[in-house]
Amino acid sequence: MLCDLLGINPVTIGQAIKATRQLLDEHKISIKPTVVRYFTHTQDLRAFIAEATPDQHTPTEPTRHALTAPALTGMSRQSLHVLLEELIVPYAAAIEKRRHRQRGGDRRPGTRGGVFRQKITDGDRILATILYRRRICSLDILAELFGVCRSTLWNAINDVLPVLDDHHLAIAPAEHRYATAADLLASTRAQDLEAHRVVS
Repeated sequence: MLCDLLGINPVTIGQAIKATRQLLDEHKISIKPTVVRYFTHTQDLRAFIAEATPDQHTPTEPTRHALTAPALTGMSRQSLHVLLEELIVPYAAAIEKRRHRQRGGDRRPGTRGGVFRQKITDGDRILATILYRRRICSLDILAELFGVCRSTLWNAINDVLPVLDDHHLAIAPAEHRYATAADLLASTRAQDLEAHRVVS
C-alpha cells in the first residue's frame, strides 16, 4: 500500500524505512502504533482521508479505539497491533483464494476488482472476531459498535474464524459480558481514565 500511495518500489521504501528507524532509535523516539484503523486496501485509506478534514474525524474513530481496550481484547494494544500485522496477510490470502474459487479462475482483465469501498476494514474484521470470541456482548451489539448490519458482521466473522484457528490462538472468554453498546463504551472510558490516572 505504501509503495502504491508514494509511487515508489519496495526496495526503495524498505531502505528508507530502515534508515529512518535507525535515526528514530538513535534519538530514542518511540512511535506508538495504532489499531484504531488498519487498512489493507489503498482505496479504503484514500476514502478515509477524503472524509476526514483536519478539524473533523469520522464518528467511528473514538469507538474503534475504545474497542481495542485490553479489558475487551484480553491483550495490550501493542500486542493487538502485532497480532493484526501477523494475521492481515493470511486473512487477505484466504479471502482471495475463496473469491478465486467462486469465480472459477483469475479475475478477468478490465473488471473492477477491489474498487468498491468495504464497510469495515480487514483490521476491523479481525478485531470484531476477537471480541466475538471473547463473548463481550451479543452479535447485534458488535454490529452496532462497528456501524454495520448484523449479516455483514456475521459474514466477516465467519471469514476470520478459520484464520484464527489456523494460528491456534487461545482466546479466553471475557470476565464480563455487556448488555448494551453504551455500557461497553462507558466501561472502556472508565478504564482508560483509570489507566491515565495511574500513569500520571
